[in-house]
Order: sequence, then structure tokens, then C-alpha cells
Amino acid sequence: MKVSEAIATRKTIRAFKSDPVARNTIEEIIALAARAPSGGNLQPWKVYALLGPARDELVRRVADVRKVHPMGTTPEYHIYPPDLTEPYRTRRFRIGEAMYATINIPREDKLARLKFFSANWEFFGAPCGLIFTIDRQMQQGQWADLGMFMENIMLLAREHGLHTCPQEAWAMFHPQIREYLSVPENEMIFCGMGVGFADEVAPVNSLVTERAPAGEYLTVRELA
Repeated sequence: MKVSEAIATRKTIRAFKSDPVARNTIEEIIALAARAPSGGNLQPWKVYALLGPARDELVRRVADVRKVHPMGTTPEYHIYPPDLTEPYRTRRFRIGEAMYATINIPREDKLARLKFFSANWEFFGAPCGLIFTIDRQMQQGQWADLGMFMENIMLLAREHGLHTCPQEAWAMFHPQIREYLSVPENEMIFCGMGVGFADEVAPVNSLVTERAPAGEYLTVRELA
């Protein structure tokens, strides 16, 4: 698969088949993904891979907590800016509406929307769950490095016929993740990611998010 094809076909999958993913495939993807650019070669990323019963146990523990705290706790960082301005606020609104439209859940049906959203904490059925952390001393530059590492994982997954779902929602259950995986206190839990085979007939997976035309963000100059 060409890099351009991997980029074009990568999308967030919210319904996976139960077919297992081999451990050696996950290990190969993650090892190669570490070739991501890293300022000063700090390589600030950490990743915990959960397969089979290990993945199921995290899902079970979080499900127990959700009986009392359905949305977990406050993440250790702002997933989105507190006062999101335009055009970003509208973009976020549109993607939510487009996603729920694929599964026919109207805006007023809050309970149904919450039920679907809660599938985040089951990795949307993906047989492999990844948890990403970063050392607390790191700054914005190193968070960018972590993002590039994650992007490499998502593109390499496509090469193996797999799909992914990056999930910041897991940051809402950082105490449970930390306890279960014995994550050191110096590591901040950033997000999770489901990895597996997409359920191609699931309506939600028909969603392809829009992208702004290049003219909205690209400036080209040929002469000084």
C-alpha cells in the first residue's frame, strides 16, 4: 500500500469485528512507528498494548466505575480548549451531528447518544487496545512527537489491512488505567486507541469526515 493510499483510507472506526489481531503484528507496527520524528531524539512516547483478557479486564474495570460515574473523572489536560472559537467550534459540532446521523440518533435523544458514546470504553469492539502516555516534564513540542508516533501507528495499521480509532475519551478514566497498568506517576495518560478489523457493514463506519480546502490553511510564496 502506498503512503498516499494509507492516508486517504485512514479514518476513525467506531465498530470493529471481533477477529483477533496477532501480537507480533502489533509489536511490528509499534516498533516501526517509533521512526516518527522526535525533536532532540527524546522519543517521549510510551504505549501499553492490551490484547485478549488483558484488554477485557480494563474494559470491565471501567464499566464498574461507570455505574457510579458514567463519564469518569476530569482528564489531566484539556482535551479541547475551554473557549473554542470559530471555525473550530462549528467543525466539532458538525462532526458530532454527522456521526449520529449515520446511526439515526437525533440530537434530542441524549440517552441514546450517551449509550453509543460509552462504547468508547469498550474500544468500540476492537480486539486490541492501546494506551498512550507521556512524561509530565514534556512540553508542546514533545506532545507533537507523540502525535506523529500515533499517526505512524494508524498508517501502518492500514498497510496490514487494519483500522484504528484514536480515543481521547480514555483520559477520563486515568485513575483506573493507572492502577490497572501500574503506570508511574510521572507519566500522564493521554489517550487510547482501538486497533482491529473494521466492520464494513456498520452504518457508523460509512462516515468520512470533511476537510477544509487547502485555500483555507495554505499560503504559498514563490518570490521574496
